[in-house]
Formats: sequence, structure tokens, C-alpha cells
Amino acid sequence: MTVAALILASFCLILAAWLRAAGTAISRIPRADALRDAADEVKGARSVADLLDERELIPHAVGMVGSALLVIAAVVGMAVLASGESESNSILIAAGVGLVVFVVGDLIPRQIGRRGQKGIAYRSAGLLRVTVAIGGWANELLPDIDDEVDDHSYGEGEADEQERELIDSVLEFGETIVREVMTPRPDMITIDVGASIEELISVATAGGFSRVPVTSNGDMVGMVIVKDLLPMLGEGQRPSIAAVMRPVDFAPESKLASVLLAEMQASHTHQLIVVDEYGDIAGLVTIEDLLEELVGEIADETDDEEDFITSEAPGLWEVDARVAVDELADATGVEFPDEDWDTVGGLILGLAERVPEEGEQFRYGMLTFTVTRMQGRRVSEVRVVARSAAEAQ
Repeated sequence: MTVAALILASFCLILAAWLRAAGTAISRIPRADALRDAADEVKGARSVADLLDERELIPHAVGMVGSALLVIAAVVGMAVLASGESESNSILIAAGVGLVVFVVGDLIPRQIGRRGQKGIAYRSAGLLRVTVAIGGWANELLPDIDDEVDDHSYGEGEADEQERELIDSVLEFGETIVREVMTPRPDMITIDVGASIEELISVATAGGFSRVPVTSNGDMVGMVIVKDLLPMLGEGQRPSIAAVMRPVDFAPESKLASVLLAEMQASHTHQLIVVDEYGDIAGLVTIEDLLEELVGEIADETDDEEDFITSEAPGLWEVDARVAVDELADATGVEFPDEDWDTVGGLILGLAERVPEEGEQFRYGMLTFTVTRMQGRRVSEVRVVARSAAEAQ
């Protein structure tokens, strides 16, 4: 009986360790990578990709099943080893069993999972699938408790969803850099320092801008705040742009957006010019751009609504190349490594490894990209088509 109990405790401990390593590994794999490996017929990749389609269920299921296995291992092991021992020895044995269970069943497997990732996850696809099924079944046994927690934590209906999105935005904002939120240089509206005031008024009126960057020989030399002009225009004056522009501030594109927002609030700065690592102009960022990362799109009565991603049919999207890669991921359900590309245009350039031509096609996972419009050397519009698994192979 003692031997059987020790075998049971050891089996539960080993199974919990394996499950913890697999859960850690799968959590670090982008679904797009799993889909690409599935297309290459890597064993286990298809199952992992299917599991990652509902990524949020995995940590709960692994945690629940893994904890249950560790509890069984600890209780059975302690009961066997402490049987017939004195009280003081039993306490020492309990402490030792608890330490072994923690180190062997949790700490070491996490490290192994981080290092193994794909290999461990793919080999453990069957175990993970069973674990998610058990975890989902166990969660269904406690619907009232879950509902009570949800009601007290987040509220109901639309307010619930909005609060969840806001929390996610705040967490993501802490890792966002300025390059991801700026208006890129080709999309900036500027005015030359030698232009007339009438041209400046026309540019500001057409775009509804309150601030217009001023350039000279391709460099950024100042910023005109339109309200500075109003008293002068009311008095009939027609000053030069150089006379009314203010100094311009700069920020590196690699700066954290959260840090820049705090600095702009402290200095009462509304708009900055973004530079790359070589000091060249990379784009422009406003305090509104930063706030929109937290609370979503901010529009007023003068803004025109633009659809940057339109779906003409199931599995078919027309996409503006300025769209962020994570927005395309939300629309298509395909994950992309956003550390490699910020926008869809960058994704296309990364796939092509050169400047593409109109009509060219590129594939990534289950998606086919067709360049439908170019503006010079810049990708402007892309058609995205989702292919079936059979077509992808």
C-alpha cells in the first residue's frame, strides 16, 4: 500500500511538472507561428494553433489541473512519509515535501517551458487539449460564483466590456513606444517657411489643423499655432511664417509612450516631432495620439470617419497600409509578431524584403496579401484574403 501511494504521488508530481512546463511554453508561442508550422506539417502544431485560438482559457485550465495534481502529490506523499513519526518530525517532513513539490512541480518546469517553447508545446498538445477540456468542465460547475465575481468586478453589459478594454489598454500602453502611435513622416501635413500666410491658412483650414509644422530644406524648423495668427489677422496684418512660428520640440521614436505622455503633460506640450536614431524626421505625435491609445479613438464634429479595414465578404478585407498590425490581427484572427512590424505596410515590406509592386502577392500563415496601391515606394493599400487550411498546405 505504501509503495502504491508513493507511486501515485510521484506520478501526480511528474504529470503536474510536465503540464506546468507545457502551459508555460504554449503561452509564449504566437498563433501565427503555430499556423505556419502546421502548414509545414510539424506534428502537434495544428493542435497548438487550435488551442491558441482561445488563449485565455489555457492558463486557467493549466492552473486548476496542475494545482489539483500538486495537492494530491503533496497530501499523499506527506501521509506516507509522516506515518508513525513524531509531531516534530512530521512538521519537518511536511515542510520538505512542500518544498520538493514547489521546486519540482512548479519552479523548474516553468524554466524548462520558457527555454523549450515550441518543442515542449507541440509534444504536449494532447495533454494540453485534455487539460483545457477538464478545466472548462470544472469552470462550468461553478457558474454562480463566476457570475458573482464578474458582477462585482466589472459590472454588466456594455460597461463590463468597456472596462475590460480600458484595463487591457492601460496594460499595453506601458509597453508601447512612440513609433507605434505617431503619424509617419509621409502622412504629415507641413508648410514651408517661405510660404505665404494665405497658403498657411488654406492648409490649416483644409485639414482642420490647429498646429502646422514648418519646414525648411526638408528639416523641421518650427511650429505655427493657428490661434497665434487670429489677433494679427483681425488687425489686418499679414506677417511671415517665420515671424509667427514657435520653436519645435523633438522626441526619439524609441521612447516609451507612457513616459512621453507624462512629460508632455508636465511641460504643457501638445505636439512633438519624432526623430529616428539617425536624427532624421520620422513623424509627429500629439498628446491626443497618446490618449487615444488608452481610451480609443477621439473624434470631434470636424473629423471625418475613416474605415481603415473594410470587409467586403467573409475572409476578404481591404486594408489601409497604415493600419497597425495588431488591428489586422483582431480583424483576421491571425497573430503577427508585432515586435517585427508596426503597420501592415511594414509587414508587406518585411515579407517582400524589397519595395513591392502593385499586384504582387505575399503569404503569411493562412493569409494572402495583394498590394493594390502604391504611393511611390510606399505601400498604400492591401487586399487580404484568408485561405483554408487545405489551400495553405
